[in-house]
Amino acid sequence: MKTILMLGGAALALAATPAMAQADTDRAGDVQIKVLATAVLPDGKITDINVNLPRLPATLQTKANDNVVPTLAIEYFLSNNVSIETIAGTTQHDVDTVAGLPAGAELVSDALLLPATVTAKYHFDLGGVKPYVGAGVAYFMWLKDDPGAATLPLGVTETNLSDEFGVALQAGFDVPVNDKGLGISVDVKRYFIDTTAQWFVGNTLAIETEHKLDPWVISAGISYRF
Repeated sequence: MKTILMLGGAALALAATPAMAQADTDRAGDVQIKVLATAVLPDGKITDINVNLPRLPATLQTKANDNVVPTLAIEYFLSNNVSIETIAGTTQHDVDTVAGLPAGAELVSDALLLPATVTAKYHFDLGGVKPYVGAGVAYFMWLKDDPGAATLPLGVTETNLSDEFGVALQAGFDVPVNDKGLGISVDVKRYFIDTTAQWFVGNTLAIETEHKLDPWVISAGISYRF
């Protein structure tokens, strides 16, 4: 009888161990904050010219410059493996010519972008490294955009970049540094989103072009989960 009780106790202890381990790793309700350095690598390619009063060359092509900015990411865990994440930050870009006009002619200056993004992520637990994949929606809001230096001789007085919705795909990994929530994170997003660029001479729409932005956004930094 004593032996049976001892075996029963051992069985209960073994059964309880996975439950305790699961409780220790339960992430539902956790919040993770990341402070990241982010490289924003947009395209900026012209896909169509709708209005062209100055008769710019049909071969006109452009590129938006790259930028590196700080980013804050906030993530809420719905379960051990599923989370929702949003980011906060702005990035500034110029749009220059690469074909059709002398290379480097500035068409848009100091365009300030707020890339509002929400993604759903699925996390894999590989022990010391926790990779994830995700997808979500984005809304690109242009907070500022000025006429580039090359457009001023044409009489351009105002530039406008349209705010647009798009989608974002995401992959990355988190690596815990200690058991107090500190870690390091690497994240890569690819956005699929366009914008319409307009240049005005007074009240007259002189140029309108469609642009493919589709930026790669690559981030690395520290995280804290609590």
